[in-house]
Amino acid sequence: MSKLEMLSPQNSAIALIDYQPAMYQGVQSHDRLVVLNNIQVLAKAAKLFNIPTVLTTVAKDSFSGEFMPEVTALFPDHKIIDRTSMNSWLNADFRKAVAATGRKKFVIAGLWTEACVMFPTLDMLREGYEVYIPADACGDLSLEAHNRSMERAIQAGAVPMTSWQYVFELQQDWARAETYEGVMDMLRAHSPYGIQVRFSKWALGEHASEASAQAAE
Repeated sequence: MSKLEMLSPQNSAIALIDYQPAMYQGVQSHDRLVVLNNIQVLAKAAKLFNIPTVLTTVAKDSFSGEFMPEVTALFPDHKIIDRTSMNSWLNADFRKAVAATGRKKFVIAGLWTEACVMFPTLDMLREGYEVYIPADACGDLSLEAHNRSMERAIQAGAVPMTSWQYVFELQQDWARAETYEGVMDMLRAHSPYGIQVRFSKWALGEHASEASAQAAE
């Protein structure tokens, strides 16, 4: 597998780790609302593009609370893997779920960066996976902790990215009609560009599109 090959709905999978109330409380590296927003971008993209998705929590019933409902509502039939380990890779059910996707390119996002993201990243890199980390959907106890964790992951071979980069890499072409409106809905809900989308639809009509009129036909 080459890191020069872009992520696509056919070659990638995603793991979303520990987006739970207790874990959010420790986040001081980012505005927590930014992380809350960006994880929804990732989850909605995974749903829209039918990306194999693994969801996991830590100590759900005994300490940390449930995975955020804005994400789990998108995947009502998914089993959410609950663990005791900080490192998801130490959990047999998580490893089985990752293997079951059949994909070697894995996007990993979670709380916190220095443990719940970095630990499985190092193990999965060692097992031959390519790991991509949307840094703006992760968070940690401090900006220093987040940045050093990202640097260590990058030095080990992980690829940094952002949440919207993931979406655009999957969409590639505005003429991809089957996912176009879904991406527009995400932009409206979770980005400043949504203001422009609303304006263009108002000014030019609902037919307004980044795709050419010929492509839209």
